[in-house]
Amino acid sequence: MKEEKVYNEAVKDGEKSASETGQTTAETAADANMADAAAASADTMSVEGERPEGEAAAELESVLAEWQDKYLRLQAEFDNYRKRTIREKMELVETGGRDVLLAMLPVRDDVQRAVAAMEKSDDIEALRAGVQLIAQKFTEALRQKGVTEIEVKDKEFDAELCEAVARFAAGEEKKGKVIDVVQTGYRLGERVLRFAKVVVGE
Repeated sequence: MKEEKVYNEAVKDGEKSASETGQTTAETAADANMADAAAASADTMSVEGERPEGEAAAELESVLAEWQDKYLRLQAEFDNYRKRTIREKMELVETGGRDVLLAMLPVRDDVQRAVAAMEKSDDIEALRAGVQLIAQKFTEALRQKGVTEIEVKDKEFDAELCEAVARFAAGEEKKGKVIDVVQTGYRLGERVLRFAKVVVGE
């Protein structure tokens, strides 16, 4: 009986130990499965997280290439505009000079005819009239090009239009006024082309 009791207790202890050992193993297996699942999920999330970064990089490269293309096109357009502007300015200067010269040529022709007439004629009045006509024609040619005389005589001295080359005592009434014009001044449009050289009263 005693041996049977010992045997039964040993069996019970073995079953209890086996039961406890089996439960621990199951829990360990479950924990291992959960860890594997978590690792797999993390790997999946990592792969899915890397994919948008690659797509963003590709999109950024595409945008950068597009802006580089726009920049190169804009630079080329600006270079063409700069060259065209320089060419147009040069043409304007050349054309403007040509127009002025063409306007002066008839005056040159009249001067030559007047010189030839002086060599053949002693009629001073006729020669004087001819020279006056040439002067009028020349003045008109300048006026057509926008060049006009600056009228300053008997007016208050204006440093924006005149250059005083001398001062002369002329009485109280003419003090500070232009009493004589040594060299006529001219405007080109609204700008002073040449200052008038004048004598100012004091």
